[in-house]
Amino acid sequence: MGDLNALFRKRIGIREDEKLTFEGLDDILEKTGKKIPFENLSIIAANLTDINKENIFNKILVRNEGGVCYELNAALYFFLEENGFEVTLVRGVIYNQGWMTIGRTHVAILLKHEGRTYLVDTGFGGNLPLKPVPLNGETVTSQNGEFRITRESTEHGNYILELKLKYKDPDWKIGYAFDTSKPVGNIAELNEVQTIIKENPQSPFNKHPLITCLTGNGNITLTDTSFTRWADGKVTKEDIDGKRFKELLKRHFDR
Repeated sequence: MGDLNALFRKRIGIREDEKLTFEGLDDILEKTGKKIPFENLSIIAANLTDINKENIFNKILVRNEGGVCYELNAALYFFLEENGFEVTLVRGVIYNQGWMTIGRTHVAILLKHEGRTYLVDTGFGGNLPLKPVPLNGETVTSQNGEFRITRESTEHGNYILELKLKYKDPDWKIGYAFDTSKPVGNIAELNEVQTIIKENPQSPFNKHPLITCLTGNGNITLTDTSFTRWADGKVTKEDIDGKRFKELLKRHFDR
């Protein structure tokens, strides 16, 4: 395996010799959200491999693809770990007009710093906090909106991420629940998540291609039928066909 640390830095655009600090994580998360897209293209193409460090490295940093939560946050987890941060992976249940019924298929990162624990997530599509979110309920604000975590014990976990996306959400909404008492003990556990996402009929990511990333003033989302751009709170949407999909995929995502 090559140098994960060097290639991650190259992919998101930071210097090889830059020392990472907790205070600098905002910049890391913003750059990651803009440079590494959330996408399910390999799932749709049935081009999947086992979830391990080498395969994540090759997909995200050698082939310069994106991924879904368990790939993007696994890559960031390995990068943060190599740079001296105390991190663990944690699984959660997404809320989308009700709790999803396919189980704990969202994967995020818990980071400990100076006695406090924070949620870090670069694998939540267009809903990225872009900052570490403390588990003490404090609200953080980024270019993407406001985010906070409430402590609430449910069958889905013991904490809930809430968000209010800029220009989109007038009120707080639930993102997902996660369970800090059940950290991911081994990266191989994420193969179970991948199998559910790939095979379960209720999975939202095994039916149509989707690729999205943040931009300087919003985000762009491409599917097989539409291209949507949010810019400074204004949305434009174009209906597309297969040929146009390939053109936009190449132009905006270099794929």
